[in-house]
Amino acid sequence: MKWEGERESDNVDDVRDSSGGGGSSIGLPHLSLGGIVIALLASWLFGINPLTVLGLMQGQGGGGTQVSAPAPHPHQGPEDQQYKFVRVVLASTEDVWSAYFAQHGQQYPAPRLEVYRGSYPTACGAGSAAMGPFYCPGDRKVYLDLDFFDTLDHQLGAPGTFARAYVVAHEVGHHIQNLMGTTAKVDQARQRLSATQYNAVSVRLELQADCYAGVWAARSEQSKQWLEQGDVDSALNAASQIGDDTLQRHARGTVVPESFTHGTSAQRVHWFKRGMEHGDPADCDTFGAQAL
Repeated sequence: MKWEGERESDNVDDVRDSSGGGGSSIGLPHLSLGGIVIALLASWLFGINPLTVLGLMQGQGGGGTQVSAPAPHPHQGPEDQQYKFVRVVLASTEDVWSAYFAQHGQQYPAPRLEVYRGSYPTACGAGSAAMGPFYCPGDRKVYLDLDFFDTLDHQLGAPGTFARAYVVAHEVGHHIQNLMGTTAKVDQARQRLSATQYNAVSVRLELQADCYAGVWAARSEQSKQWLEQGDVDSALNAASQIGDDTLQRHARGTVVPESFTHGTSAQRVHWFKRGMEHGDPADCDTFGAQAL
């Protein structure tokens, strides 16, 4: 992926030197690509519902008040290529989605991305590196501990720069869902659905974010021609490695479909490819699809 020299977003805050503190939850959900890795492994190993694990990790149910985040300031130290890479990818998502919204007579309010370390207070409660990258609807921010890229490379078997770009684009996909009102509808559904029913809705939400990531991939490639041989395969591999069935099989050798919250490997690959092949968010209607 030929990303060096591309525009870097100004909507990225490096708060790694301010990270490590806590923060109390106000009960809003994180929308996370990486949180499923920890939550599902723990739930399958110990027989706990994944939603319960996610709730405990996010501090849901505990109440409390929001803790203000420390003011961001530049990270001290040598040149950080991963940080620059994230800024370039976020800038590309800004270009793609700004153009899309402009086509529909609207202005795109881009999310901010907080690069933190360890833990950090958010409008959705205390963000933790253990959750992986996540999007918080409450403050319209993406949160990323860069150490997750090492997890992606070495523990999940999904190396590659475009695999990392897919991670960022997926979380921005959740921002698009928030802007379009999809997130609010799904959160309202949480109150009237059983855990199994809500899991099925959550799968559709996550697969749509995968599809939106594919839309970004298609449109950014059209304008930049920055993909190299093997890049698309690395993103598809990442989508496959974090499928619910693959994670479950690796964790304990069995698969429990009713506990899926992000979709199978095949589904995640399918919807990312669908977005990339069509480049149109209208083709990402996972909620209207009879078969995923």
